[in-house]
Amino acid sequence: MRPKLMSAQENQIGENPLWHPTEKCLYWTDIPTGRLFRYDPVTAKTEQIYSGEIVGGFTFQVDGGLLLFMEKGRVAKWKDGKLETLIEEIAAEKESRFNDVIADPQGRVFCGTMPTAKDLGRLYRLDPDLSLHLLLEGINISNGLGFTFDQKTLYYTESVARKIYKFDYDAETGTINNQRTWKEIPPDEGVPDGLAVDAEGCVWSARWDGGAIYKYAPTGENVLKIEIPAQKVTSITFGCENLKNLYVTTALDGGTKETEGEGAGALFCVPNAGQGQSECFSRIK
Repeated sequence: MRPKLMSAQENQIGENPLWHPTEKCLYWTDIPTGRLFRYDPVTAKTEQIYSGEIVGGFTFQVDGGLLLFMEKGRVAKWKDGKLETLIEEIAAEKESRFNDVIADPQGRVFCGTMPTAKDLGRLYRLDPDLSLHLLLEGINISNGLGFTFDQKTLYYTESVARKIYKFDYDAETGTINNQRTWKEIPPDEGVPDGLAVDAEGCVWSARWDGGAIYKYAPTGENVLKIEIPAQKVTSITFGCENLKNLYVTTALDGGTKETEGEGAGALFCVPNAGQGQSECFSRIK
């Protein structure tokens, strides 16, 4: 499985790749530059669709817009070039920003935040009625999230702790419980970043400063390593026909191609990597 260069961007921190099932295009954010991109695999063209405030993560809304998770806890809808603020700020996140997010089957969004010099990060759940629920705190970089196909388990990454957790998940209520460490990542494999769960229950983990993607069986056994020509591999998602291609975002992060790899900041694709599952749409009103 060799990665193919799809878009020769020089993203500082390319993140949150998300396949749009009806548009048949891939979206992602370059966090520090405040830009969103869309890649069309049919035309092989990349276009910048948004420029503005930092977007740490986003979801697709059922109405065709994007739900943006930004700095200071701000949440906004972006549709037809217009930005509508839903939550102006979260008091506890005034010096932070959102990071990885994911919509669940009921249209809720699980959304994590970054730590600051004064405080650690958190994981929230945003419900369709705009109510916000604190789920976890004391988190050193809230990161990759993924649900199993049967909607009974949520995987969650805490990067600095080098751990991937496993929770029991109730799709009806959105509650998570029974937190346990599912996988602890050794230092020589990089820092766990973005995450995807495929249709067979395997977990795929991107590695910041690890230059690779790791695939694990549901038991936690390492079954595959795919090397990427970039040291900072940030996140992954399945896309294209039948969701068999694995898209990969990377980061340049202020470095150079010499220090961070020739593909640093670019978008890659690993063809026929596995069988993905469709991401959910958010239903935030």
